[in-house]
Amino acid sequence: MNTIPQPQPAQVPILSKKAKLKWNLKRNWPLHLLVLPAVILVFIFQYLPLPGLVMAFQKFKPYLGFTNSPWVGLEQFQKLIDFPESRQVIVNTFIIASIKIVFHLIVPFVFALLLNELRIIWYKRVVQTFVYLPHFLSWVILGGILIDLLSTDGGLINQFLTSVFGIEPVFFLGSGNWFRFTVVVSDVWKDFGFSTIVFLAALAGIDPSLYEAAFMDGANRYQQVVYITIPSLIPITIVVGTLSLGNILNAGFDQIFNLYNPLVYEKGDIIDTYVYRVGLISGDFGFGTAVGMFKSIISFILIIASYRMAYRFANYRIF
Repeated sequence: MNTIPQPQPAQVPILSKKAKLKWNLKRNWPLHLLVLPAVILVFIFQYLPLPGLVMAFQKFKPYLGFTNSPWVGLEQFQKLIDFPESRQVIVNTFIIASIKIVFHLIVPFVFALLLNELRIIWYKRVVQTFVYLPHFLSWVILGGILIDLLSTDGGLINQFLTSVFGIEPVFFLGSGNWFRFTVVVSDVWKDFGFSTIVFLAALAGIDPSLYEAAFMDGANRYQQVVYITIPSLIPITIVVGTLSLGNILNAGFDQIFNLYNPLVYEKGDIIDTYVYRVGLISGDFGFGTAVGMFKSIISFILIIASYRMAYRFANYRIF
């Protein structure tokens, strides 16, 4: 009896690392060429300036340059710890950034749940479009709009509060606590629509058979949300929350720079704006570099910790 010969599995040659690299470049050279401009820009603007970090250990004078400026060791970092102003700036940054992170989790999460329950498709798309739009506006534009809206002298918001509730005009951008409130609310309003995309993508990945089985068992819409939708969003919420820890020292330079003023420096000044004022405006380049380097080191540690936590609690890996 003749037997039909079975196809033999293809033999994959074992290549050396050098041969694998050569084969990868030959096969994927269009992709490497596509990413090359971005790599060049990152190298120019992120890596070439790194030797300038030596200013953090010098009393840098531009006319003396890096080589002739006097070396002061860790004196700039000691000044960072000793100055009450710099300590307050670090506290402000942690407070503002932490509140932003919390609300940037809660608001998109809740909004995605509500949007997911809409059954009128065209209305759902219109709502999505409108809440996405503010994300694409610059803080230069929004800052000017907010300054006009929140002004105590004819601002639309204060006019509304006075005419409807009969209260005195609120100095939103001139009082420290109100400034923090304004910064958080305006930032969440600007970006929560864009942040919702992550949660909507997670909702789209939920198996529809789960809802069908729950419906057959008599579960109503509220019970389906509580026992299926919300638990399905918990893993991505953990990932987003843990990865946000790396940005806890980024309280939003663009926003605060366009909104703040000397009246709110005590509670509204953050590390980035402080570096700008001290390093560039006041000309203390060494101290400004030390503050920025301190922020970078802490941020790097937090990013590594957040990636570890995301892998441990949500089995999420970036690389």
